[in-house]
Amino acid sequence: MSTVLKIGLSVVDPGNILLAAILTGAVLLWTRWRGVGRWVVSLTALLAILIAGLPLENWIIRPLEDRFPPVAQLPDQVSGIITLGGGTERLFEFTALARSYPEARLVFSGGAGQLFARQKFKEADAARSFFERLGLKADRVIFENKAGNTYENAVLSYAIVKPRAGEKWILITSAMHMPRAVGAFRKAGWSVIPYPVNYVTEEGAHLWRRLNLVGGLMTISIGLREWMGLPIYRILHRTDTLFPAPEN
Repeated sequence: MSTVLKIGLSVVDPGNILLAAILTGAVLLWTRWRGVGRWVVSLTALLAILIAGLPLENWIIRPLEDRFPPVAQLPDQVSGIITLGGGTERLFEFTALARSYPEARLVFSGGAGQLFARQKFKEADAARSFFERLGLKADRVIFENKAGNTYENAVLSYAIVKPRAGEKWILITSAMHMPRAVGAFRKAGWSVIPYPVNYVTEEGAHLWRRLNLVGGLMTISIGLREWMGLPIYRILHRTDTLFPAPEN
């Protein structure tokens, strides 16, 4: 994740905003503006209930996940398969596709992700062991272990692989992350077939659900990360379009 995006997320993080509102209201209750404080606390409580009960994932994340629909049919041959680190489902799908395309080149791209930031080994090291347990020989996979964000995934992997013009590569990442990933990979020179996984939203969600404040805050946070990342990547010239779409 880029520094600009990290700073932006810390400023608009819904949990931080709720906490700041509660603290502000609590302080005002002990001053001559306690009437204002009651309003602040009441509105904050109402906002927390709405975040906890409304299906925010359908409103925030669904447009991202629907941007690149699941692949209806893959070609008989592809030049390679590349997966980004960040989730076990990506690794499972990567392994399955590797078996379907025994001649394809394989790339795993993932450096010091959030889960491994304080550890000496990289995410690629964990993936290597994971692939071996699934029966995929790690020496068949090219491991890129320097990238710290999506842009670096695309650029550093390209420098290692040097794909030729006309080559088609399957790109595996989370469905909500696919628009930004496709934009970055296209900008770096890749020709990719999006293969979205790790869906968060579900069909037929109700207008109201069982209260879950933590889940609601998490949904807003991960959705904001992607929506904020799109214009930031465009401004930084890491993508050519604001909201990358499937090719015609």
